[in-house]
Amino acid sequence: MFKTVLFPVDQSRESREAADVVANVVKTYGSRLVILSVVESLDEEKVPTAADLEMTSPEAIAELLKNAKALFTEQGLDAQVMERAGKPAFTICDVADEIGANLIVMGCRGLGLTDEGAADSVTNRVINLSPCPVLIVP
Repeated sequence: MFKTVLFPVDQSRESREAADVVANVVKTYGSRLVILSVVESLDEEKVPTAADLEMTSPEAIAELLKNAKALFTEQGLDAQVMERAGKPAFTICDVADEIGANLIVMGCRGLGLTDEGAADSVTNRVINLSPCPVLIVP
């Protein structure tokens, strides 16, 4: 059912917690796992947070992907890692289409649950743009 699972990761706690669900899905369906991290370009109109700065550093992204792959390797799962630059939601959906993903699994920070956060929520944008089902892990 889910031949290819795309797991976009960032530095958030929610992303780390979603890893358990990803491992379960991949084991259950014998899926191919692709871990993606997006190197973001800074928005000139917004004051960057520490988390924003971490996701703009190619070195931090490389370390994040290495650690994520190791986490799945410890569980006996093989994972392919990908790093892309761009706007996270659009890049996630483009990669899902490119690799023929049957499912995207991602954590949710809950920022999109308010009217102000909905427009800026990566999760909300992925849900609306995705070429395949999206499983959101709260």
